[in-house]
Order: sequence, then C-alpha cells, then structure tokens
Amino acid sequence: MKGDKDTGMHKLNMTAIGESALLVEFGNHIGEQVHEWVQAAAARLETDPFPGYLECVPSFTTLTVYYDLLQVKNAEGNGTAFDYVSSLIGKRFESIVADGTRPREVVEIPVCYGGEYGPDLAYVAEVNGLDEKEVIHIHTSRELLVYALGFAPGFPYLGGLPDSISAPRRATPRLCIPAGSVGIAGSQTGIYPLETPGGWQIIGRTPLALFQPEQDPPVLLKSGQYIRFKVIDPSEYERLAGGSR
Repeated sequence: MKGDKDTGMHKLNMTAIGESALLVEFGNHIGEQVHEWVQAAAARLETDPFPGYLECVPSFTTLTVYYDLLQVKNAEGNGTAFDYVSSLIGKRFESIVADGTRPREVVEIPVCYGGEYGPDLAYVAEVNGLDEKEVIHIHTSRELLVYALGFAPGFPYLGGLPDSISAPRRATPRLCIPAGSVGIAGSQTGIYPLETPGGWQIIGRTPLALFQPEQDPPVLLKSGQYIRFKVIDPSEYERLAGGSR
C-alpha cells in the first residue's frame, strides 16, 4: 500500500510496512539536503507525536514510523490505519523547513592508524596512488556526516568520504574484526562497534566504545551528528582504552 503527500518541502512517498509501521521516502539519492529533511521530520514527530505514535527510525533517505495499531484503530474512524497515519504525518510535515540552520553537532573520534590497528592502510594507499600519511591526512581533514546507524548496534555509516581514498571491500571478509576498527568500503567509512566479521578495509582503530548496552543511551553516536577523526599514537590509544567513554 502506497500514498503520496504534498508538503511544503517535498512530495513524500509513503509505503505501509505490515500493519503497524510505514516508510516515508524523501528522495532517491543520498545527500545532505535529503538527510536534513529526514532529520527535521524525525524531530517533528518526536515533539508533536500523533495518537498511537511509538517511535521513528531515520536512515539515508527514509524515515520508518512505528505506531500502536490498537490506538490508531480506536481513533481512525473510516479508512485504514495506513490512510489515517499517513494523513497525520503529512499534516505534521507540511511546515517543515530544512534549510541547514540546525546546529551542527561534531564528535571527535581519536584513531590510531596503520600497523596492527589498521592492517589495510597500505592497501588503501596503494590503490589510490598515495602514501599512508596522505590517506590519514585526507581521512582526518573533514567532518563526516552520520547518515544512519545499522549493521551492528551503533555502527555509523558516514558520508562525505573523498573519492581519493575510496577502496573496494575485501574479496574475502575477515572472520573477526576488533571493536573500534575504522574501515573503508567504496566511498563510505565507518566504525565497527563490536568484534564481528566484516569485509571493510581496516585503516585504524579507536579506543572509544561505540556500544555499551548498560549505558543510557547505549550507543555513542546518532544519526545527524558529524564525526571528525583525530590521529593518536599507540601509547595514547592504550591510555584512552583504559578509560574509554
């Protein structure tokens, strides 16, 4: 089931996901403007929820909205739950303006590059015709947007990586990548929050804990933040690892 809503910012496409959720699509390409729309819409629902609203999950170009079907059915009147909720969402999004004025929240992530911490740094340098120091300089030279969290709890998918240090995934994924490993896959970079298998090219590691289930919130990062990587040496890594987050 699908529906389109005209709003002040964009014509939204909404699709039902089962009986108690719907997907709002803001565009078909990844970019900061679409991301601003997604974040502004999520903020609107959090501050002005509709009856039965549970939560929303932002991603690259979409927002998934979950609701309590019983509460919605008690309030909807005629029509389906999807029609009722999509109408309410459309009305809430009518006046959203995402003009880039939202404060930019930047999180600094210390990283020890190369060696045992970044075994694929030399490969990333080689495929791009650079030396390792140039790769590190480029990787730490700009703020990278957290478009979404996924794959593993707290794993940030970061946009804005320069093509000059992009690299293909490994032909054979590793069976075990240490928590905190910073990797590159294509034109994206990210951080493994847990020890897990993976196929990204690992160029460094942060001592910070990105996922701690006993904490509130359990994840260090969130969609909409920006990350700036900072170079540290092995001794600083070990010092910070002793008391991360």
